[in-house]
Amino acid sequence: MSAVVVVGNGIAAHRLVDRLHHHGHRGTVTVLGAEPVAAYHRVLLPSVLDGTLPAHALTLPGPPDGTVVRLGTRAVGIDRRHRLVHTSDGSSHRYDHLVLATGARPRIPAVPGLLTARGRLADGVTPLRTLADCRRVTGGRVAVVGAGVLGVETALALRRGGARVTLTHPRPYPMNRQLDAAAGAVLARGLRDHGIRLELSRQAVAYAPGTLTLDRGQAIGADTVVVCAGVRPDTRTARAAGLAVRTGVVVDDALTTDDPHIHAIGDCAEEDGTVPGLAATAWHQAERLAALLCGVRTRPRACAPVIRLKAPGLDVAAYGPPGAADDAEETVSLQDPARGGYARLALRGQRLVGAVLVGYPQAIAALGALCDQGRPVPSDRLAFLLGTTAGRRGPVELPDDAVVCHCNNVTRRTLADSWRGGARDAAALAAATRATTGCGGCTGAVRDLCAALHTAARRPGTSMAEASVAETVVAKTVR
Repeated sequence: MSAVVVVGNGIAAHRLVDRLHHHGHRGTVTVLGAEPVAAYHRVLLPSVLDGTLPAHALTLPGPPDGTVVRLGTRAVGIDRRHRLVHTSDGSSHRYDHLVLATGARPRIPAVPGLLTARGRLADGVTPLRTLADCRRVTGGRVAVVGAGVLGVETALALRRGGARVTLTHPRPYPMNRQLDAAAGAVLARGLRDHGIRLELSRQAVAYAPGTLTLDRGQAIGADTVVVCAGVRPDTRTARAAGLAVRTGVVVDDALTTDDPHIHAIGDCAEEDGTVPGLAATAWHQAERLAALLCGVRTRPRACAPVIRLKAPGLDVAAYGPPGAADDAEETVSLQDPARGGYARLALRGQRLVGAVLVGYPQAIAALGALCDQGRPVPSDRLAFLLGTTAGRRGPVELPDDAVVCHCNNVTRRTLADSWRGGARDAAALAAATRATTGCGGCTGAVRDLCAALHTAARRPGTSMAEASVAETVVAKTVR
């Protein structure tokens, strides 16, 4: 019997608790969540901004029976000698194993006016890390500071919701950490086509309520400024406890800190000198740690650095490290400016080591599977990118057992069966199958499947067997 205390209540903590139960953990599990609401899927916050999902739809399934979840409770100190966690409500919790899943905090640029003299966010300024942040976005004019993945997704969501959006970025093109210049230019064109005003290679230099000022004196009217300038691991609890911290809380390959009774996972953890900051990585770390704490043999799972823009109407993905093309044996590029398409594949031994893709949804779906399974890229590279490979099961003909949600191993058949069983929207399918509750990358495909099945079912005289034909169309975009 062992007592596990988890500090944090995000997706990493949620997955850890679920897998502890799965592996038959014997003992108590206590979760300390600083936010006053149940665990929810933070990756889908832009869907709340555009009204696609209500806030409650982001709520993750409840924890296993017997789990104690203390909401609105912060860890204020760790007594390592007596193995106690002291909390903001004055209570203390004993542990045999303490897991830090404290996530990350938003970076607020040193722009005069964004913070008050007391270091608090000024009126009209918010990051996008919590549901409470979504409620702070008001008015018809919004300036988004930072055009990384979150900034781009946020700008598109706000535009879909009817806001007038200006996206500012200090680099020459958006998503510069994931894309090369050619892909960035295609993405920039797509953002402008969606009605977003871009201010690239521009720095914000001052803020006053209603106005964000850029370098060269340009003033942008903004009822709300949403800061998407990156995050930093939340290591405050670990530092105060005297644990080893560099960029994140330092852990070994067993996800253990320099205290054998304390572990760290997710956005706060630094493993092998890196803090990946990806939901999928946090998910797999939770899987590994749960197995280790329950005495189940496991080994680190190679998790390809896959980043996919979650935005309807713009298909953008990056696979592998940014410099993958430098060590490639073969590089394949395809550009179609007229249709907003760009692709670059980096190959070694016929296998993908990196890729940048804009506007090729079928290739994105297929390459995701290739990365996961380590299979060779078909010899006809052009046909593969265009999704026209003939005579084989490729990206345009995924079978019923194609995995839609890789985090939870949910197939297209499972989703369709659940839909027929009464789970008629994305939230219901998430509750029934756990699809979309991992990294969130399959959310669009799950929504499309729902829409296709609804459309087919509404046709007069259409049987459910005939309705399954609609799923074939959806399969073309499933990763």
